[in-house]
Amino acid sequence: MVIDMNKAIYIFRLASRNMWRSRLRSVLTIAGIAVAIISFGLLRTVVDSWYAGAELGSSGRLITRNAASLAFPLPLSYGERIRRIQGVNAVTWANWFGGTYIDEKNFFPQFAVDPESYFKVYPEYVLDDKQMVEFKNDRRGVVVGSKTAAKYGWKVGDQIPLKGTIYPGVWSFTIRGIYHGRDDNVDTSQFLMHWAYVNQTIKTLIPSLADRVGIFVVDINNPNDAAATSANIDSVFRNSLAETRTETQKAFQLGFISMVDTILLAIQTVAYVVILIIMAVMANTMSMAARERTREYATLKALGFDQTFVYCLVIGESVTMAALGGGLGILLTFPLANAFFSATHDLFLVFNVMPLTIVLQVIASLLIGVMASLAPTINSSRVRIVDGLRAVT
Repeated sequence: MVIDMNKAIYIFRLASRNMWRSRLRSVLTIAGIAVAIISFGLLRTVVDSWYAGAELGSSGRLITRNAASLAFPLPLSYGERIRRIQGVNAVTWANWFGGTYIDEKNFFPQFAVDPESYFKVYPEYVLDDKQMVEFKNDRRGVVVGSKTAAKYGWKVGDQIPLKGTIYPGVWSFTIRGIYHGRDDNVDTSQFLMHWAYVNQTIKTLIPSLADRVGIFVVDINNPNDAAATSANIDSVFRNSLAETRTETQKAFQLGFISMVDTILLAIQTVAYVVILIIMAVMANTMSMAARERTREYATLKALGFDQTFVYCLVIGESVTMAALGGGLGILLTFPLANAFFSATHDLFLVFNVMPLTIVLQVIASLLIGVMASLAPTINSSRVRIVDGLRAVT
């Protein structure tokens, strides 16, 4: 075992020295591997972050919507009937407002909600008691998430005009509170207004949309009864003019994500294609290095070194180079992920590099090193000693 370990250390040292014989080529190859590993990690993190919002959805909340489509609202009267169903703890509702702030590029979620019940169903939205009272007392008041408030420089008392897209006209709201998340995983981008105020106004503008809501949010006593409670809710409204579809908050959010599944699949495909490309580039690099050392390998064989020793030299050099590039790429993934999140924080609720991504980066690095060494290893085994000694490099 001691002899084998010494031999392994000797081969590693020799392979490392061989790697730096062409410094510029090695540096560029290592940099290329690092870029590929960074790209792989960031693309994987983008996909993970799309699904993160759904994963963070509460298992104790259900969403009830129109079975036909979200585009069709439900009667407000459904709320009281849902509240009477066994297993239901509380019910609130929300309606998408869809206004434009100054420019269409300024997008943030806007919902008309019931202040009395909404914050009870969403206890993770933390709002100062005084601000809560002021919000409830002002029908034109709104509560804004801390992320959106920071983005636009809003503060309590500011007047915010929104140009209606669903509901026509210019609507003016006053910020009465800024809510924060109970932890970093809470969505703090929402713009919450009084449903009663919006409903009163649209009674004169669009009477057909009055007294209707987009979704009901149902807080249940036992998350394990989510399926049964969902079925009970839908059974109450079966064969009615507006049948319902009830599902967990996670399933509801995954429904939106499924709309971009093709894009996410394309991103994942690009991540693996990047690895394949750098694998081909490194295989070419190792083949060039092996051709330059044909005479050296022949000399080693003539001195009595077996073919396994030559194999180990080629593979050792390739894996060492890949490990350096992969390690550098993994280390740089974290600060670059933070920078990417800072630049695109409106798109993602969280943007964390997952442990599985790091494991895949390590595997990809080693795989690049091993696969890139296969062709030069096979070629070196086919070179006869006499032909190798005659080779001109």
